Amino acid sequence: MQTIFVMVKCELGKAYQVADQAVQDIEQVSEVHSTSGQYDLLMKCYLPQDLDIGRFVTENIQTLTGVRDTFTLIAFKAFA
Repeated sequence: MQTIFVMVKCELGKAYQVADQAVQDIEQVSEVHSTSGQYDLLMKCYLPQDLDIGRFVTENIQTLTGVRDTFTLIAFKAFA
């Protein structure tokens, strides 16, 4: 399993709609947090090792209604 964090910038007034749709429709999204700053949402996703991260983000998250931009962070377990 690999963990990624996707920061999402939404169209004005669409953050709650995007968050709800992500949690309801995308099985790999485990948490969605509201953030302040350049991006509106932070999504934590668990993906199988063999799943292409770029394809997952572009086909599943970027296609949600109301999403304007994304920034993906790949997390590695640093401590045992």
